[in-house]
Amino acid sequence: MSWPKRNIVLSVRRKCPSQRVSPWIERWAARIPRGGSVLDLACGDGRHARWLADRGHRVVGVDRDLDGVADLADDPRFEWLAHDLEAGGEWPLARRTFDGVVVTNYLWRPILAHVFDAVATDGVLLYETFAVGNERYGRPRNPDFLLAPGELLACRDRGLEVVAFEQGIDSEGGTTRVVERVVAVRAAGPQPIEPRAPGS
Repeated sequence: MSWPKRNIVLSVRRKCPSQRVSPWIERWAARIPRGGSVLDLACGDGRHARWLADRGHRVVGVDRDLDGVADLADDPRFEWLAHDLEAGGEWPLARRTFDGVVVTNYLWRPILAHVFDAVATDGVLLYETFAVGNERYGRPRNPDFLLAPGELLACRDRGLEVVAFEQGIDSEGGTTRVVERVVAVRAAGPQPIEPRAPGS
């Protein structure tokens, strides 16, 4: 499949990802069908897009500012779309679905249904972001950007089956934050149960 080239003016300076790949994404990325297409929403500097492409996926990255992925502008593994997701208007990926949809550290409620609907049959949603309670530890503090308890479970109303879900205080990496995260699939039948770690 060839992706159309977009007329986007990008800075040519190299930017390295400012953060490591989310352990939640690392843990569950194997659920994305091998070689499948992935939507990285609010992709930032491309830390997940880069990591997923290195594992054989074709990645579509969306963000209002694509300077952070300027060094990848001509890389055929990627399609970049400059779009302000919070500006209203039409969803920029109408009728497109993906084998994996990845969202981290981002929430804009008006598009949540579109995000859930972007998961293709046999595809997977990997979503992780800040939740209510995080205001005690740092940014974001605005409740518009903090998930309510269990809010991501609304993906079930869009035909997805939840495989894994967590919410609470996460101090991994030395930074304390309150998060909510989900893995959900669009599948016709029961899914394999993730093996428990020894001693758990």
